[in-house]
Amino acid sequence: MAGRELPDYPWDLMVPYRERAAAHAGGVVDLSIGSPVDETPAVVREALAAASDAHAYPQTVGTDELRDEIVAWFARRRGVTGLSRENVLPTVGSKELVALLPFLLGLGEGDVVVHPKAAYPSYEMGAVLVGATAMASDDPAEWPAATKLVWLNSPGNPDGRVLSIDELRAARERTLELDAVIVGDECYAELGWAGEWADTPVPSLLDPRVVGDSRRNTLVAYSLSKQSNMAGYRTAFLAGCRTVLGRLTNVRKHAGLMLAQPLQQAMIAALRDDTHVAEQKARYRARRAQLLPALEAAGFRIDRSEAGLYLWATEGRDAWESIGRLADLGIIGGPGHFYGVHHPEHVRLSLTASDERIAAAAERLRAAAGS
Repeated sequence: MAGRELPDYPWDLMVPYRERAAAHAGGVVDLSIGSPVDETPAVVREALAAASDAHAYPQTVGTDELRDEIVAWFARRRGVTGLSRENVLPTVGSKELVALLPFLLGLGEGDVVVHPKAAYPSYEMGAVLVGATAMASDDPAEWPAATKLVWLNSPGNPDGRVLSIDELRAARERTLELDAVIVGDECYAELGWAGEWADTPVPSLLDPRVVGDSRRNTLVAYSLSKQSNMAGYRTAFLAGCRTVLGRLTNVRKHAGLMLAQPLQQAMIAALRDDTHVAEQKARYRARRAQLLPALEAAGFRIDRSEAGLYLWATEGRDAWESIGRLADLGIIGGPGHFYGVHHPEHVRLSLTASDERIAAAAERLRAAAGS
């Protein structure tokens, strides 16, 4: 794996656009990366500080207290019941999990890893790292017999797409026919905005309406980075099929992959407290309410984006041209080219900027619309 030649990191292509944006008199508004800018909740920081006397090695599977809290959180927030400690596993962030999962599952040449057409690049990179073949497809009927791993992402990054119960069920049924593993990346599940998802929780791949009475070969990945502003903590977890989790746990034990004990205590505090999650969602809702109409006034069409941390926008021209136009306004976005070959005219704009910077971006976009 280490010897494979990897492509250049795509965000390096943004350097000249960042320089253009930096020349704006009002300063840069960076909407390119979904990295939280708001404070980590006090309840989380206090739990971390209280657990700082961590002299012993932590367990790969996490403490019983943490696993119980993950189980309780799934029942309370995601409508997923019947889990036990053996059905959950804490991980060192979710990006590393996504990139490493094909390796942890023992995949290699000849195996196919399916991911969405509009996709976070790490799904494809995980396949590349082990010599497997990545396939971008949203249609279960297209998935070949060699498929060993299927990634779903709902709500989606970059497009904010939410998969319905019927869509989740169809994907899972096809995966089971292939005897593959299916994983739902649900890291934005608390952030529903539009349509039915404004008032209804985004469904989980582990929802009983999807899996029935069996979680075979089915996993869900979740991160506290978004809902709790804990991106710097690298705190995430898996839940689902205990057989698959057992295989992953064995490899992770051999590799020494374990979450630091103080971070486990911070996770427990975050999972127990729903108040800060609602407060953070309200902040993102207000920012979205400013940015979305300003983009529309400036000539962008917003596609999907019914949930998640991003607006998926297009002017109907190549994304690099739109990125250049935004840069001249001092705004940095992400080109659709970074998320696969299927959306070359879209740009992704993040809601993870301060209230003041979001307001500045909206003002510039409205001014550009009137010029």
